[in-house]
Amino acid sequence: MTILAIDTSNNALGVAILENEKVLGEYITNLNKNHSIRIMPAIQTLMNDCERTPSDLTKIVVAKGPGSYTGVRIGVTIAKTLAWTLNIPLVGVSSLEVLASGVGRYFNGLVSPLFDARRGQVYTGLYQFEDGQLVIVEKDSLVMIEDWVEKLKITSTPILFVGNDVELHYNVIHQTMGSQAVFASITEKNPRPSELALLGKNKQGEDIHSFVPNYIRLAEAEAKWLEAKGIK
Repeated sequence: MTILAIDTSNNALGVAILENEKVLGEYITNLNKNHSIRIMPAIQTLMNDCERTPSDLTKIVVAKGPGSYTGVRIGVTIAKTLAWTLNIPLVGVSSLEVLASGVGRYFNGLVSPLFDARRGQVYTGLYQFEDGQLVIVEKDSLVMIEDWVEKLKITSTPILFVGNDVELHYNVIHQTMGSQAVFASITEKNPRPSELALLGKNKQGEDIHSFVPNYIRLAEAEAKWLEAKGIK
């Protein structure tokens, strides 16, 4: 099995090739640059360096959101196109799940991956490893950070916060939760595309034509258009 994983759902752009039980290669950048221009050259470079061709691929795994609307669309569109063209399975994995998987395996507590959604809101969820498997404790959602940390405080369980946007909300988290809050190191904040590949390895392929990103909420422009039309 040779899996190509693609993640353009946030600032961090990542691609990886997982073959059987080995990560053949992985490419990650955390730059505020146009993913639509950079993702295909990144895939091509990784494929060339790993001496693999598109015909060698047996599955495509993509981070399906939440995150940047444009970024999520880019990754999903490319993943769908590749899977359809190569006639191989397509699997989508939560972008937040990828973050949680990268740090939670050896943490004795709960993991809250986090992406900023502006105006005091965050995309987040709650995860935990049980018997070596990542399980969802609270499904991904869009919440106010103040409400989220108040809810987590009640658990009295250590919570590991991870993501490049955590620092934007550090004061609120720390002031509310104190030592209950644990913060990932800078080397753990980027979602690993190899983790994405591993999470999707044993998942069943989805229908390519009906597969859609998980935005969690409407894009702001679409929401305003619906509001103006009186549609709820």
